[in-house]
Amino acid sequence: MNSFNQNNSIEKRRAKEINLKDLFQVLKRRFWIIFIFTVLASIAGVFMNQTSTTPLYLTSSRIIIGADAESRKTLQVIIKDSTILDKVVQELNLTQSAEALAGQITVASVESSQVVSISVVDRDPNVAAKIADTTARVFREEVPNIVGQDYVRLLSIAKINPAPINQDNGNKLFIAIFAGIVVGVGLAFLVESLDDKIRSEREIESLFGAPVLGRVSKMNNKNIKKKNNSQLALKIRGETIGFK
Repeated sequence: MNSFNQNNSIEKRRAKEINLKDLFQVLKRRFWIIFIFTVLASIAGVFMNQTSTTPLYLTSSRIIIGADAESRKTLQVIIKDSTILDKVVQELNLTQSAEALAGQITVASVESSQVVSISVVDRDPNVAAKIADTTARVFREEVPNIVGQDYVRLLSIAKINPAPINQDNGNKLFIAIFAGIVVGVGLAFLVESLDDKIRSEREIESLFGAPVLGRVSKMNNKNIKKKNNSQLALKIRGETIGFK
C-alpha cells in the first residue's frame, strides 16, 4: 500500500513538472505576442499620462481674523461670496465667473485658530497665487464696509507651487504595462489552444494512445549540405586509405 501511494505521488509530481514545462514552452513560443502587447500598452500609457490629465496647482495665502469663533465662521463664508470675488475677477481680468472662481477656492481655519487659509487651485501656478493674494487683500478691504469692523490682517502671501497636485507619478503607465502583459499572456494561450500542430512525441502518444517507435529528422538545406559534406569526407578518407 505504501509503495502504491509512493508511486502515485511520484506520478503526480511528474505530471505537475510536465505541465509547468508545457506552460513555459507556450510562453516561450508565443513571447512575441506578449512583447507586442506590452509595448503597445506602454505607448498607450505614456500617451494617457501626458494628455488625459490637466495639471492643477495649489497655493495658499493666510490671514488673521481677530474675531470670536461664530463671527470668524461668518467672515469665512463671506470670502467666497460674489461681493468679494466679483472684484477679484475684475482686477485680474479672469475669464471665469465669480461662481466658478468660488469652486476653485477653499477657506479653512488652521488648527481651530484665528489663522485662516485661502487656498486656490488653478491650471496656472502663477494665476493661482495671484487669485489667493488678491482674494485676501480684497476681503480685508471690504470687511469694514460689510460688518463695520476691521477684523482682518494679512499674515502671509501665496507662494508659487511648481508641482501639480494631481500628478500620478506614472501609475497609469504601470497599470498599462501590467494590463499589456496580462492581455498578451491570455492571447498567447488562446492562440496556442487554436493551434492544432503536434509538437512532441508525448502529444502523439497522448492523442493516439500508442508509443512512438521512431522519428524522422527535420530536413532542410543546412542539414542536407552538412550530410553531403560528411559523406564526401568519408569517401575521400576511404580513397586515401585504399591508395596507400
